[in-house]
Amino acid sequence: MNFFRDTLLIFMRQMRLSLRNPAWVVIGLIQPVLYLAFFGPLLKRVAGSGLPGFSGGNSYKFFVPGLLVQLGLFGAAFVGFAIIADLRAGVIERMRVTPVSRLALMLGRVLRDVVVLVVQAAVLVLAGVAAGLRAPLPGILISFGFVAVLAASLASISYTAGLLLKSEDALAPMLNMVMVPLMLLSGIMLPMALAPAWLNGVSRATPFRYIIDAMRDAFQGHYTTTVMLEGVLVAAALTAVCLFFGARAFQRENA
Repeated sequence: MNFFRDTLLIFMRQMRLSLRNPAWVVIGLIQPVLYLAFFGPLLKRVAGSGLPGFSGGNSYKFFVPGLLVQLGLFGAAFVGFAIIADLRAGVIERMRVTPVSRLALMLGRVLRDVVVLVVQAAVLVLAGVAAGLRAPLPGILISFGFVAVLAASLASISYTAGLLLKSEDALAPMLNMVMVPLMLLSGIMLPMALAPAWLNGVSRATPFRYIIDAMRDAFQGHYTTTVMLEGVLVAAALTAVCLFFGARAFQRENA
């Protein structure tokens, strides 16, 4: 019971901080919305051309799931900067001497990041609907579940990197070095079915490829496919691994 109370307390504190300064939440949403506005219309003719990877003729059913994953990649993945600021300000040190659960220190923050990313995802989907997206409601809700899992995974590993590196100068290039190739290899912009065989094979080594493909199936109304099962299993495994390493990092930092 104390663990859940501690998690809720940390979550509420982090949410208050976010609500006091919501600018970064809005800024994080600007990039995918701009992609939706400027790049989405270019895919309309491509979607109707019969190329592999496009189905249903609606480019936004393909593009919006990719943007949702991009939102997670460049939203939750950069929260590690906040933990570095807290370390420098002595916030983590002060919390360490309290009886609050060490695991709750991480999960409360991660829960805040999940809520923020899901709200941003809802705004992005509404913008997509205004632009021409037509997808079944269950598929959209399933995609929000994937966004929540992705946010939990990336936020956990970002906090872990922040605790280990303790420097924005080291964290920023590391994240860019990892996230940009992952974004390109996951097929956010164009289906990897269009890629040469070697590049398509490399992309299958990235977990986000399976998550995006499952979300696109959900937007098509396909909920019981092998692609959906692969996406769910990969997302669950990714979350478990990231939460495990995040928990270890927080426990060691606060030992």
